[in-house]
Amino acid sequence: MAIPNLFRRSDENTRTAWGYSFQWTPEHLSGEQMEPMKHSYDRLADECLTRLNEISPPPQKALPRTTDRGAQNSKTGKEKPKRDLYLLLRDNADKDDKLAELWNQVNTVPDWVDWDQIERGQEVFYRYGIPALNALGFESLLGGMGAGRIVETLARTGGFSAKIARHRMFETTQFVFQVTMSLKNIQPGGDGFASAVRVRLLHAAVRARILNLAKTRPDYYSVERFGVPVNDLDCISTIGSFSTLLVWLSLPRQGIFLREQEILDYIAFWRLVAYYLGTPTKPFESPEKARKMMESILVYEVNPTEMSKILANNIITSLENTPPAWGSRGFLEATARWLNGKELSDRLGIGTPGYYYYGLVLGYCIFVSLWCYVQRTFLYLDRRHIARMRRHFWKIILDEKIGLGEETKFDFKYVPGYDLTTEQGGKVERIKQNFGIELLGFLGLAGATVTTAAMGTIGYVTYLRAQWGWKLMEILASVTIGFSQLPSFNSILGSSTTNYPFESSLHGLTNPATSLICEDSKSSSRLRGCFKSRNSHALFWFVGARNEGLKQSELQPRSPVSTPHNTR
Repeated sequence: MAIPNLFRRSDENTRTAWGYSFQWTPEHLSGEQMEPMKHSYDRLADECLTRLNEISPPPQKALPRTTDRGAQNSKTGKEKPKRDLYLLLRDNADKDDKLAELWNQVNTVPDWVDWDQIERGQEVFYRYGIPALNALGFESLLGGMGAGRIVETLARTGGFSAKIARHRMFETTQFVFQVTMSLKNIQPGGDGFASAVRVRLLHAAVRARILNLAKTRPDYYSVERFGVPVNDLDCISTIGSFSTLLVWLSLPRQGIFLREQEILDYIAFWRLVAYYLGTPTKPFESPEKARKMMESILVYEVNPTEMSKILANNIITSLENTPPAWGSRGFLEATARWLNGKELSDRLGIGTPGYYYYGLVLGYCIFVSLWCYVQRTFLYLDRRHIARMRRHFWKIILDEKIGLGEETKFDFKYVPGYDLTTEQGGKVERIKQNFGIELLGFLGLAGATVTTAAMGTIGYVTYLRAQWGWKLMEILASVTIGFSQLPSFNSILGSSTTNYPFESSLHGLTNPATSLICEDSKSSSRLRGCFKSRNSHALFWFVGARNEGLKQSELQPRSPVSTPHNTR
């Protein structure tokens, strides 16, 4: 949920896009400046894909992507990818100039890469693991469906139908886990490196397929209107949804603010991933450039369409009451609205849940933010937390019942076709088997409630103690002075010549001796000193006698200490 900044000043350069306010500068890109990027793309990958198709032709029969058959087959092992584009590229790089160019490019580490910084950037993701995953699912992906142009490409692959959207999302999650798993994984030859090259060639395959279909049927896809499929601007937006969107939108809306060094490291890490994917890296040269690029995209590229509504709701339908989160539809909708804001959520057709679910989301944010802050404060806890998140996340993604069952090789499964489109799926009734992520909401909300009540109680008791403590002293003073006027009071005190005066201004009494002891005792601290100095002795004698029901005649006060005043 976007929290308004009451101290923000607005002027003619202030822009607000989908609940996010910022200052527009000359460094931001206008719509006209971004237009050429809609028609530029990774030509080298396209040329290499053509060579690889000649070496090993792709399967002629594509899998039906409007059902979950592909997801089921991947788990049961009935369908095996017939080729691995990464292995084909590696094994044939020395046989073709274009293949060699691409292979040498991805294996050449740029000068700006600092491997220590890259490793720290990987750790940032796992340090904020649960809220980071929440951000990727409900703002980067679901909220990203607001980019109407990109949605036109996604819809034509059929990969986001209600029945298989969850499996498609898990494949993307596997990619994120692979590139962040370890430093070795992201270096040339590692598993994350290989997955990035596979995804790069997969993008080329999708682009080639849609363009070929558009040639024979122009109404299938309009390049003039939507740009080249998977163009440079689309790829920059995708990298931004994994990096800048988390840093400045998703995590802050969950109560988490990254430190400056963490931001530098995280942006640098995703810049390297962009390099492997064939995405322009210039927008990610610094956090400031990356942020301005994100803001420009929010202004000019986020424009939901009817297809945006279909894909966004299919994501929620596919995740409803499914492991590992087991989130109810109300909770998922509340989370989507919390992260994307009311305006964008309304445009995406996200349902409006009750306040109960918003309370759970608030509790969840309280829980995960406090948890992450505590973990990162102590180095020992931080290292353990990062290692634990890496193990658990990878175990879940490969689980046969919960996740993919096996590692995907990002083969060309979601094949566009003339008769293939994405329709909105109906609501599916699933039995919820445990509390899942909503339990974190309960714990956070309960903890916040108890803490607030305890702090309020302590504060109120402290206030009452201060107020009634001073009033009690006034009452005791009045009682003592009242009894000091009795004829027998001096005999109780043990000396008829000893006076126990109090400040006359408080009680309407005048006594010359008062000024000797309590001359400036109008303040509470000075008056307390007066009480303690001479009157508490007599008061305690009298009150004690009264409590025991003794008569004044029966009291035997102690003999006063012999002083020059008493001996006179």
